[in-house]
Amino acid sequence: MMDEEATKRYVRPADDGLQQNPAQRSKVQGPQEEREITVLPSRRTDGAEDADRKMLDLSSCGCAACISLKDRCPRPKGLINLLFTKACLLALLFGTVWAITGQECLPGGNLFGIVILFICSVLGGKLVGMIQLPTLPPFPPLLGMLLAGLLLRNIPYITDAVFIDTHWSAALRNIALAIILTRAGLGLNPSALQRLKAVCIRIAVGPCMVEACIIAVVSHFLLSLPWVWGFILGFVLAAVSPAVVVPSMLLLQREGYGVEKGIPTLLMAAGSFDDILAITGFSTCLGIAFSSGSTWMNILKGLMEVAGGVIAGLILGLFLCLFPSNDQEELVLRRTLMLLGLSIFSVFLSHVIGFAGAGGLCTLVLSFMAALGWKTKKAPVAAMVGQSWDVFQPLLFGLIGAEITITSLSPSTVGLGIACILIGLVVRLLITFLVVQSGGFTLKEKVFIAVAWLPKATVQAAIGSKALDMAREVGDETLIKFGLDVLTLAVLAILTTAPVGALGIGLAGPRLLARYVKADESEREAPPTSPNGPAEEKTHVLFETKV
Repeated sequence: MMDEEATKRYVRPADDGLQQNPAQRSKVQGPQEEREITVLPSRRTDGAEDADRKMLDLSSCGCAACISLKDRCPRPKGLINLLFTKACLLALLFGTVWAITGQECLPGGNLFGIVILFICSVLGGKLVGMIQLPTLPPFPPLLGMLLAGLLLRNIPYITDAVFIDTHWSAALRNIALAIILTRAGLGLNPSALQRLKAVCIRIAVGPCMVEACIIAVVSHFLLSLPWVWGFILGFVLAAVSPAVVVPSMLLLQREGYGVEKGIPTLLMAAGSFDDILAITGFSTCLGIAFSSGSTWMNILKGLMEVAGGVIAGLILGLFLCLFPSNDQEELVLRRTLMLLGLSIFSVFLSHVIGFAGAGGLCTLVLSFMAALGWKTKKAPVAAMVGQSWDVFQPLLFGLIGAEITITSLSPSTVGLGIACILIGLVVRLLITFLVVQSGGFTLKEKVFIAVAWLPKATVQAAIGSKALDMAREVGDETLIKFGLDVLTLAVLAILTTAPVGALGIGLAGPRLLARYVKADESEREAPPTSPNGPAEEKTHVLFETKV
């Protein structure tokens, strides 16, 4: 008997139709026959059917086991997956760089030292930034970056593995200097200068110039520095730090302290002018110190550097106002690249042509002119320049800390240097208190402005090592010693004044400044008034905070 039957019908032309002429076939359709054929499948034995059934059962069991194992196998997700992915990317990057550079990316190599310094500086800044005391602003992260470089330089065995060539170190610091000066030029606010007028100029010029002169005189007699090197040190130490002042002022401004009289705005605007004045004086004295010839010729060369830097900055700033034009795509990115490129090129070119002081002034002026031309559209460019500063800030402070070798420091130099710094700070406090006498401030506000004008960090790190780099290029041991003294005092000033200034601003602000409270906040805090009270409440409440 058959297990299955299949019937298939098909139609084919008759034999006569196949033998007809094709021409006749197109006209006459031949007869067709319809046939029915029964197709019988091959007979299968019971043994073959059992074997097929067993194979099917085994395959189904194997697939089920694989699916079950796949479902039960854990798949890394979330943080573990992210860490593993980043580790793989880091390993691939290291392998690629090692294949290209060879020994440079291994311990003792230059590239290895730069990467390790950058990572340690970032971690040090994060750790110090996590130190948060109640009602106080956070500690500036730059302290952790500076200490990280200092430790890497002075811990045995580690200092041999973390090696950075002096030429690379100087180049990276010059790039960071160009970025700082670009940010300072973009941060200048002409409207704030017009609004605050004489008070802003007095705060920016008076304390800076007097402190620079006092430190020059004191360092000449205590540290035996030549007069021109004394003024170099004076202008290095006379600049206030925007990295400490600006975040603290923004915190007080958000809480409403000193807002009515514009004290936070005044200090942030005057800080930029203070830095520009200090950098201008430093550049002029630096050009005089490394010039050969008579004293009057050196002074003339310094003035020529100032004039040349300003003129070049004006020309390049006007160029940036025109190029790129407003109709181009990715305008912010192109403006940022053009601005940073011209700034860095100006700083390096000034060294090549022998006018080292002109590069910084050119960068300041060209960024300020570009900001005037861009007007309100400068904000996204300034934000992108700030992102580049986030990359070079750890490198700058880490490299500055790595320049200091504790064992080579003279105790007398450290002690006398701290004395110079303290004398300069006392004079700066007094002068700042005096220049704001006619500004319409109360006694408490004058004291706060004087305290807020103390911290030093950013400019000292940017220009503190510049004289040492130029002395190393000359190869004069005496000049190298003077440059090391200037750098040592710059680092000491950062370590002492940055945390003290941040704490002083955080403690003195709520106690010495009047708080400006908005109407909605006063309504939430004030108790409900009686029906017999005044019909309208004041929209703003001004009160002195408790000491």
